[in-house]
Amino acid sequence: MSCSWNEECGVFGVYGHPEAANLTYLGLYALQHRGQESAGIVSSNGRGIYTHKEMGLVSEIFDQDVLKKLPGRNAIGHVRYSTAGGSYLKNAQPFVFDYSKGGIAISHNGNLTNAQALRDQLEREGAVFQSTMDTEVIIHLFAHATNGSIVERVITALKEVKGAYSLLFLNEKELIAARDPHGFRPLVLGRVKEGYVVGSETCAFDLIGAEFIREIEPGEVLMINEAGIQSFRPFPTKKHRFCIFEFIYFARPDSYIFGHNVYQVRRELGVQLAKEHPVEADVVIPTPDSGMPAAIGFAHQSGIPLELGIIRNHYVGRTFIEPRESIRHFGVKIKLNAVKEAMKDKRVVVLDDSIVRGTTARKNMRMIKNSGATEVHVRISCPPISASCFYGIDTPTSEELIASSHSVEEIRRFIRVNSLGYLSLEGLKRCVAPRADEFCYACFTGEYPIDPPHDNAQLDFFIKEV
Repeated sequence: MSCSWNEECGVFGVYGHPEAANLTYLGLYALQHRGQESAGIVSSNGRGIYTHKEMGLVSEIFDQDVLKKLPGRNAIGHVRYSTAGGSYLKNAQPFVFDYSKGGIAISHNGNLTNAQALRDQLEREGAVFQSTMDTEVIIHLFAHATNGSIVERVITALKEVKGAYSLLFLNEKELIAARDPHGFRPLVLGRVKEGYVVGSETCAFDLIGAEFIREIEPGEVLMINEAGIQSFRPFPTKKHRFCIFEFIYFARPDSYIFGHNVYQVRRELGVQLAKEHPVEADVVIPTPDSGMPAAIGFAHQSGIPLELGIIRNHYVGRTFIEPRESIRHFGVKIKLNAVKEAMKDKRVVVLDDSIVRGTTARKNMRMIKNSGATEVHVRISCPPISASCFYGIDTPTSEELIASSHSVEEIRRFIRVNSLGYLSLEGLKRCVAPRADEFCYACFTGEYPIDPPHDNAQLDFFIKEV
């Protein structure tokens, strides 16, 4: 992804399995692409709640000794994305807190558009916040709902919030899953032996041998306990607004979400792109890794051979020490490097999922030209991104998005390539038909299904739970 948006968060939960914490660890491992900053697991054995969370990758945080300290047949977990600010252990999830009837934990993927207004109100009423996460607003609303069962208190709290959320709650004996009425973020339900599993994507089910049952519906609240599963639909029906960027970039290609297989949609994006923006060229080159399925589709439709002209280093850490004697384009080469033999003396079509600010795309195209390509043609498998997201993706401001203030021709000149073609919005919708009207396209159109905050105060203060 060119000059990236930050990945989203991932949530995973297990109910009624003797290895709940271990399965949650594996589920989070499969969802690691959704967040690499921190990870945590909370388990329950019916008598108490146990927790472990740290900064870093799932495989670095959890080992056999740690997992042994997370007993019980129920557990939830969370992986959090990397961000330029708010990188503190206090913001790592799941959050655990005590209330009048015991302990409860929460994991959240999404973003609440009215979080700042709710926080201001709660603080006026005496609430004290321990983190900078909008998730903590839900915790305080839950605590204020003094009457009713745990699921009734969850519903009461969620009736106050606006925006995107896929949530997991865990107390000593019950697991609750909830998805916002628009269904912005994915959430799926499965079964493993005698237990149930809930997660952000089905790829996590595949790793542990769980059977996919169905997607949790927008506006649905599920309570899982010894009596089985109870479904509640307490919110007014809203138009579905699934995040289209799950298909373009975020979700793993082997996942099934929003009624589609991710790989098949991405491949079809490339097919449609080749129809809209044909070009005479010698090779099709994908930008690793999310550009690969679209490149396969483009190559198949166009008849141009597919080559691996760019190699990604999958073991990039959080920080780098550059040699004292500066290396040209050091930051780009850490992550990507060209296979010169695949592109020398050839007309190259580069497939990428998006262009955000344009600066990274410009550097990458220079790398390809320096490899000996005679022509460079860029094809993008989504429309120009011209508006920020307020529903769980950490995007740059609109002013930083190059497409908000530059034409396609101006962007082409900026990244210095022979031609540039974006997939049209109509073409994108064809690739997710017949459910095209159920998706959110606000990042392309600026037409928001839920009004965004009136100013950037919330974006500056709250760290999105993506």
